[in-house]
Amino acid sequence: MSVFVEIDHVDKVFPLANGGKYIALKGIELKLKEGEFVSLIGHSGCGKSTLLNIVAGFDRATSGGVVLEGREIESPGPDRMMVFQNYSLLPWLTVRQNIALAVNRVMKDLPYEERSALIDKNIELVGLTQAADKKPGQLSGGMKQRTAIARALAIRPKMLLLDEPFGALDALTRGNLQEQLMQICQDTGMTCMMVTHDVDEALLLSDRVVMLTNGPEAHIGQILEVDIPRPRRRMEVVKNDRYYDLRNQMIYFLNQQKRDKRRKAAKTPAVAASRPVIPAAVAVRTVEKKTVTLGFVGTTDAAPLMVAQQQGLFKKYGLEDVVLQREHSWQAVADRLVGGQLDAAQLLAGMPLAITLGASGHTQDHVVTSMVLSRNGNAITLSNRFKEMGVTSLAGLKEQIQGTPDRPHVFGVVDEASMGALLLRYWLASGGLDPERDLSFKVMNSSSMPSRLQAGEVEGYLAAEPWNMAAVKAGTGFVAATDLEIWNGHQNKVLGVTNRWAEANPEIHQAILKALIEACEYCDDPRNRDAVVQLVSSYLECDPEQIKPGFSAAYDRGLGQGPEQLVRFNRFYSDQSTCPRRQEALWILTQLARWGITAFPKNWVEVLDRTYRLDWYGEAARALGIPDAEPDRMPVRLFDGLVFNPDDPLKHLDGMAIRQAKIAVAEVDLDALGVPMTGLKVVA
Repeated sequence: MSVFVEIDHVDKVFPLANGGKYIALKGIELKLKEGEFVSLIGHSGCGKSTLLNIVAGFDRATSGGVVLEGREIESPGPDRMMVFQNYSLLPWLTVRQNIALAVNRVMKDLPYEERSALIDKNIELVGLTQAADKKPGQLSGGMKQRTAIARALAIRPKMLLLDEPFGALDALTRGNLQEQLMQICQDTGMTCMMVTHDVDEALLLSDRVVMLTNGPEAHIGQILEVDIPRPRRRMEVVKNDRYYDLRNQMIYFLNQQKRDKRRKAAKTPAVAASRPVIPAAVAVRTVEKKTVTLGFVGTTDAAPLMVAQQQGLFKKYGLEDVVLQREHSWQAVADRLVGGQLDAAQLLAGMPLAITLGASGHTQDHVVTSMVLSRNGNAITLSNRFKEMGVTSLAGLKEQIQGTPDRPHVFGVVDEASMGALLLRYWLASGGLDPERDLSFKVMNSSSMPSRLQAGEVEGYLAAEPWNMAAVKAGTGFVAATDLEIWNGHQNKVLGVTNRWAEANPEIHQAILKALIEACEYCDDPRNRDAVVQLVSSYLECDPEQIKPGFSAAYDRGLGQGPEQLVRFNRFYSDQSTCPRRQEALWILTQLARWGITAFPKNWVEVLDRTYRLDWYGEAARALGIPDAEPDRMPVRLFDGLVFNPDDPLKHLDGMAIRQAKIAVAEVDLDALGVPMTGLKVVA
């Protein structure tokens, strides 16, 4: 079915008495098909009714909008009818007269006989024929609500909106009305959106349940597909094999949000209030801390840190003394960040999650990221030994490796949890190679990879530049694939800080974010690329010609086919590149679990929300006047055609042909971090 209703990146911001603004909804993106029944569920204050009012046209989104059948909703209209919890009936009119009031207003061009027949038909539809001439004071609560539903249906709307329509009714009446509503929707093909607090009601009525996180900045945490066959009957639904699994997922999500609400309430008012409010004016002033130390590793995509320093962007935002500290390895960066020797650092995209989960040998701590520093920029380099044997493709590599099981096949990675290592494993597995059985991985510094390839210690590696070009120029390796071909646009490096540091130093953190976002914009401007090359080469102490390929010049894979233009091989700013995306982080979590590097977090929504801090990114983005919304929430399709659905990550894992036999699932206690592995409690 085609899209019937599209809720497109809706934000809702309310002004506060102190001049600030409260962000109620952030980045709500949802598509409804015609005839679909969707429920919105979440704790009080998460913005469910606000979103419903925006769809109804009673309220306007601050940014984004809602489109129904190709037309933007700007005001209330007869194509959408709302059913409220409080019935909204005129007490001096009968059932028939209350319904007629709506019909006569909307359908005044119809002949009286047709209008009268339409009214009677809908009274009969909700089972109120015997009470048609009674006034609301003579009706039970259930009969009043049936009258409200009949009034809504009588004007033949395209969409029915229900705001906790059965919340005030007793259990028996509520059950009967739910059954009637299901039958009406089935008979009419009506598209419905309902707000509810009732988990069982949502499961009974819905095709999908949209679960909203707590406010401020409430967003869609998870969408649950209710794959229970229709038509449904309450007792049959309860006996369905999927019912209790779906119910438990909803309750678990709501419990996560309840725990999060208690955690936020326990914070001091100053800290709690600092995040959801957009300041009326952005002042730039010198922050109190004298020296800020930022760690990085020598790769081309560390360019934004170097540019921010060289262009005076840190000073522009009040940071007078910033030290860029180059570390010899990613493990050293992680250790120094957790140990407090670094205030912030360039991290591999998977490292905030890996450190938070205590995976890949990292000391467990709550590390967060609020911006992406670079996208793409990796390549898979293989030894020229393979090329000499005629092996230049994944299929040929599989044949060679599996044909020589007695020979050790070792590949180099910079960290087990790096995006590069996960993409390398994904690439190999997509070609039929089992990364756990057919070969092995060795963690090493990217700068040492070319020499180790030449010495025969490894047969290949995945690294950022300039370490692939180093092997190509030395004549010891060739590039078998770039990550443009595996997943174009994936995050590669991020800015990482510990959560406790960010909470204690919000002004410094915001200054760093703003300076680095501007630096990313500078790096992506083609007019600046040559200057950036010179700057990076000076920091890395290497020939600028080694930096240029894929950055400001054509890229030579070393296959004798000549250089090629790789557009956006190094990407920093375009297409909202700096915005951290929870969906990408969730893919990382699935891959870490796929290979047994760590358990999959049962409370993954909470882990993502508290590790990928889009609220802090949004604060900096708004100050700079750039979009602060997360890009489209949609399934990811990688090069092999497999689709990653962010609403059912475990199902995605189950569909992988090559993976760990048993996927461990664990709950992460983010409030108990500090000692390695104490935050994990394996539950399945």
